[in-house]
Amino acid sequence: MRFAALNHRAHVLIGDRAIDLDEASGGRLSADPMETIRRLEEVRSFIEETQPLGRSFTMEELTLAVPSPPQSMAIGVNYADHAAEMDIELAEEPVTFAKFPTSLAGPNETVTLPSSTVDWEVELVLVMGRDAFQLTSDEAWDAVAGVTIGQDLSDRVVQFAAGRQFSLGKSSPGFGPIGPWIVTPDELPNRDDLELSCAIDGVTVQHSRTSMMLRGVVPLLVDVTKHLALKCGDVLFTGTPAGAGFALSPPRYLQPGEQLTSTIEGIGTLVTNFVAP
Repeated sequence: MRFAALNHRAHVLIGDRAIDLDEASGGRLSADPMETIRRLEEVRSFIEETQPLGRSFTMEELTLAVPSPPQSMAIGVNYADHAAEMDIELAEEPVTFAKFPTSLAGPNETVTLPSSTVDWEVELVLVMGRDAFQLTSDEAWDAVAGVTIGQDLSDRVVQFAAGRQFSLGKSSPGFGPIGPWIVTPDELPNRDDLELSCAIDGVTVQHSRTSMMLRGVVPLLVDVTKHLALKCGDVLFTGTPAGAGFALSPPRYLQPGEQLTSTIEGIGTLVTNFVAP
């Protein structure tokens, strides 16, 4: 199942049609996208039992599908090739930092570049479907409501000035685009091995598979929840492969007028445009 926000209202997407959950259910289900995550099984049952027709929609109607997560965080150094290009030593524990909810943006948004040193990173993003603490391997995927595409934007000067705590350089407004919608894990061709890529104005800069993560979704959630209590609706960026602009010689950063396009197999494509202040 795919679920999304169209003009900030909760919808389920079936093919090229969108079902407004509040309208289709006569108010039984909420227009709040966060309620779709909390009541996902109820939503699924409603769609299967009633089979509402919905309406056609455009990509321009899509807005942020997780508008108010309790927590938003990210994992660093989760691909060996990215760790090597950034000259960052691998750690025994997952490198975890806050990517504050105020940084999140929806699909098709225009992000203002606050400096000339903003970098790109494509990432698989998990949306938690229930509260989770000290998960076992068998419980990990079951705790995930769905996955989406994320672009972990980073002001590299601010990031490294702040030391190993990356949050400040990665949480400016618009630095966490996610979307275009959320896909439940059962819809994925292989939930532990998805192709992902990223391009600037059509030129590919990143290309890998999620099976190359040092910690895949299961071990990552097991390790993170040893220490952190995740909440239903939390957003978790899972790390990026090689191809960041900072690692190029000379470094290459995002410029006003450019378009960043990120694609993950089984999910779709997320597009973000950039402008000067």
